[in-house]
Amino acid sequence: SNSQLFKREDTSDTMLGFLRKPVVVTAEINMNLVALTVMGLISRLWGLSYPRAVVFDEVYYGQFVSLYMKRIFFVDDSGPPFGHMLLALGGYLGGFDGNFLWNRIGAEYSMNVPVWSLRLLPALAGALCVPLAYQILVELQFSHCAALGAALLILLENSLITQSRFMLLESVLIFFILLAVLSYLKFYNLQRHSYFSGSWWFWLLLTGVACSCAVGVKYMGLFTYMLLLAIAGLHFWHMIGDQNLSNVSLMCHFLARGLALIIIPVAMYLSFFYVHLTLLYRSGPHDQIMTSAFQASLEGGLARITQGQPLEVAYGSQITLRNVLGKPMQCWLHSHTNTYPIRYENGRGSSHQQQVTCYPFKDVNNWWIVKDPGMQQLVVSNPPRPVRHGHIVQLVHGITTRYLNTHDVAAPLSPHSQEVSCYIDYNISMPAQNLWRVEIVNRESDTDVWKTILSEVRFVHVNTSAVLKLSGASLPEWGYRQLEVVGEKLSKGYHQSMVWNVEEHRYGKSQEQKEREVELHSPTQMDISKNLSFMAKFTELQWKILTLKNEDTEHKYSSSALDWITMDTNIAYWLHPTSGAQIHLLGNVVTWASANIAALVYTCLSLWYLIRRRRKIYDVPEDAWQLWVSAGGICVGGWAVNYLPFFLMEKTLFLYHYLPAVTFQILLIPIVLQHLSDHLCRSLLLKSMFSALIVAWFSSVYFVYCTFRPVTYGEPSLSVTELKDLRWKDSWNILIRKQ
Repeated sequence: SNSQLFKREDTSDTMLGFLRKPVVVTAEINMNLVALTVMGLISRLWGLSYPRAVVFDEVYYGQFVSLYMKRIFFVDDSGPPFGHMLLALGGYLGGFDGNFLWNRIGAEYSMNVPVWSLRLLPALAGALCVPLAYQILVELQFSHCAALGAALLILLENSLITQSRFMLLESVLIFFILLAVLSYLKFYNLQRHSYFSGSWWFWLLLTGVACSCAVGVKYMGLFTYMLLLAIAGLHFWHMIGDQNLSNVSLMCHFLARGLALIIIPVAMYLSFFYVHLTLLYRSGPHDQIMTSAFQASLEGGLARITQGQPLEVAYGSQITLRNVLGKPMQCWLHSHTNTYPIRYENGRGSSHQQQVTCYPFKDVNNWWIVKDPGMQQLVVSNPPRPVRHGHIVQLVHGITTRYLNTHDVAAPLSPHSQEVSCYIDYNISMPAQNLWRVEIVNRESDTDVWKTILSEVRFVHVNTSAVLKLSGASLPEWGYRQLEVVGEKLSKGYHQSMVWNVEEHRYGKSQEQKEREVELHSPTQMDISKNLSFMAKFTELQWKILTLKNEDTEHKYSSSALDWITMDTNIAYWLHPTSGAQIHLLGNVVTWASANIAALVYTCLSLWYLIRRRRKIYDVPEDAWQLWVSAGGICVGGWAVNYLPFFLMEKTLFLYHYLPAVTFQILLIPIVLQHLSDHLCRSLLLKSMFSALIVAWFSSVYFVYCTFRPVTYGEPSLSVTELKDLRWKDSWNILIRKQ
């Protein structure tokens, strides 16, 4: 019994033993990695909201972000939707409502635009490229010193800093490319001693996910994906020769790679489009290029709207009027209860009448009623009385019931044109002038009836002969940045900005205002859309993206692929409206030159080694040779696949297209330097001299970074002399204001 008692005590001691000692968790933290991540974040996130203005291609991507916020369908021929969705995610997290007109570079952002949030994800992606570069070289079995050098070169690369600090996609693309490379290297290194483990599966699957994300951001990611597939195929080919692996084991390896590197990326790519099409369920300016069935699947799609609409516009018709020009964007004649300010910022007065604008989104306030000036009724008679070319009409705003009006008062932004408003009777000496003559521009005879969609119409003001026109200027905050509509006094000839067509049309039935408002809020007719399957919609949209061609016009900052290697070109991203502060896409000259030299040295040395090895002369040990080849396959291969395809592309090219390629080339610099130090500097003196040269060279990299820092971050403002001093090449376009 005593022995049983002792056994019980031993058991209880064992069970309670863990309570007598503290629970200790040990973790290895690579302080190099932590420090590099912090420095990367500081360099990319510092002053991220500056400048608070549209910078270069933000004017392009911002439009798509606004459309995401409004859930309006669009097609972008530059690539798949994943990158756009990431930018839109930044807007969503910042509470952006999508109300901003991205119509010109340099436009000041209104207070509703969360600039920091919109630029955050590209900046984070750019910052994380710094520790990724470090880890890639560590996984390639190079020293921590070489890995640190690669990370610092990425950190101090002016062009990568500039590109990652704005709402642009190159930094996101580079991040996913580097993540895919790192994941594959980690997977491959685990392959040697522990395959089919949890971490082995994690890195293999992450490789496929990162590849899919890279392709989903821009089609250029496809080339790195193909490179990694080729490397994976080569490694598997070597595995086939391993006699220790059974046929079943080889088949499992093959299926695992097929699942992770082909099936999952394809499934993810499809999922990007699925989310894209789910989010963008409303009709917009781009759906007109899609098939009728596709349009009908969108809420408010044109096929659904026009089918069953009355063809002939009659007195009492309820219509929306779209401007035919479609520039700077498609918009509809619009009014709302707000009035023009009594005085504008420059002190000029207005009529203080109800605002009339052109609004780029479908809205209930876009509806107008065509009224016969001689009758009070706002409903269509039976039978309908069609409106013909030359008829005089009044246009009544559906929701506010005020009449479209113009008079001899200067327009807010176009003082040489007349203000267009909806008339409010203030009981002062300003009578209503609300009669308009309908002129069908594309008529076949002078008795043509005004038709829905088909007729292109000008509205000529009876009292002043002014023509209703879209000026294209964006109104200030008081006009919600909507587009200005004016009465053009000198109507010389035909111009599309003066031409409108009826898009949505119904015959009005309700004379009472409250009933009419319910009618205006209701859809033009029942939903008759065909239920297109996702794959049918995906196939059509994918085909449009691949085949849609924008008119390629020569851009001021476009360049040829040959200009990029020597950086004979730059791009002015932003210029301060008054001072000399500006932002340019310019690379670190020393880094780019060193990258070219490193690539040349690598190529020459590799050829020399190959010839010598053919003669059975081995200058470097076998493991060093394998390291040299694998590093070249990744870095030189990565540079080649991201650069050479541009010579085959018929599109407008810019310097930023070279950034993924030059990133791989920069990674090659410390690889070549370590190889030269380890294998060609045989004596201690040579190694010391070589190390001193590297320190001097890196100091010059830092000096160039600091020199061009003002045009990388846009501050501080530089004087004319300082700006001229930055023009190291005659081909660089540094902006200098005329004094």
